[in-house]
Amino acid sequence: MSGQEWWRPEIFAARRPALESRARILAAIRAVFAAEGFVEVETPCLQVSPGTEPHIMALSVDLTEPLSDHPPHRLYLHTSPEFSMKKLLVAGVPKLFQLARVWRDGERSPTHHPEFTMLEWYRAGASYETLMEDCSTLLSAAARAAGTDMLRRGTRVCDPFALPRRLTLAQAFEEYCGIDLLATTPDPWSPDGPALAAEARRIGLFVGDSDTWEDIFFRIMLDRIEPHLGDGVPLILCEYPVSMAALSRPSPRDPRVAERFELYACGVELANAFGELTDPAEQRRRFQADMDLKERLYGTRYPLDEDFLAALEAGMPDSAGIALGVDRLVMLATATGDIAGVLWAPVAG
Repeated sequence: MSGQEWWRPEIFAARRPALESRARILAAIRAVFAAEGFVEVETPCLQVSPGTEPHIMALSVDLTEPLSDHPPHRLYLHTSPEFSMKKLLVAGVPKLFQLARVWRDGERSPTHHPEFTMLEWYRAGASYETLMEDCSTLLSAAARAAGTDMLRRGTRVCDPFALPRRLTLAQAFEEYCGIDLLATTPDPWSPDGPALAAEARRIGLFVGDSDTWEDIFFRIMLDRIEPHLGDGVPLILCEYPVSMAALSRPSPRDPRVAERFELYACGVELANAFGELTDPAEQRRRFQADMDLKERLYGTRYPLDEDFLAALEAGMPDSAGIALGVDRLVMLATATGDIAGVLWAPVAG
């Protein structure tokens, strides 16, 4: 798709129905949040820090200030509007959402695009279970807007009007692999790589000598678990190990896991949610650990957003936040096989 002249009428005509559904879905999303009393916000795409997820790569910009003698300074196109939106929580906006353009380098596939639309929203004083209910509302609203009763990807279907199934990570590893995941995390912040490696080899997966616990975790997830998620009804995969949830608070029920969930439909991850971490010292420690890991793996690190950490220090309210991939949702609601097919104009490449 990205190599075609998408603007030619005969090519565009085949894509237009999905794009018109996209417009209706965006209107429906805004209507859902308006009915809930949310404020729609807009925050800058250029940020001091693009985000600290170790495996997400950002695009940089050298910005020149016209009335300054200083040389251009490095900023980044954000990979999520999270930091700015949390600052607005601190500023006193209790319910906010944004339909943001975000950028990620090194990502292009049928379900990934270098520039895409992310829906992100936050609720002060709410639990992350409330976000699960929001997800159900948005799935059904998107399906109605697209005029469909099913989300589809290839031969797979998912009922957007059905109550999502909930499954913890530990339950998923047991159900699909027969692995006791939490037994490999006796120290929640330093999981046992050799223990998970032994389990991965037992179920027939390759493990390299230098693979970390996290490497093995993702290989098991991608190969043995994700392909099964969200068939028939949406699935909420929750309670991630705390070492894999740098922006979320530990669960009060089990300190080994965090208040994090992901939403799946037809095997596609649609959303990632957190009961938000508000401790500035702990957040700094996790950011630094993530940047140390990024530097070890990829030879690069990004600055920390000190202004965000100062906002946490000033007092961020207990809150829950979530990001949802709008393009992926439109794909499933329109049964479109490639993410570029639901973009008005794909990025050249």
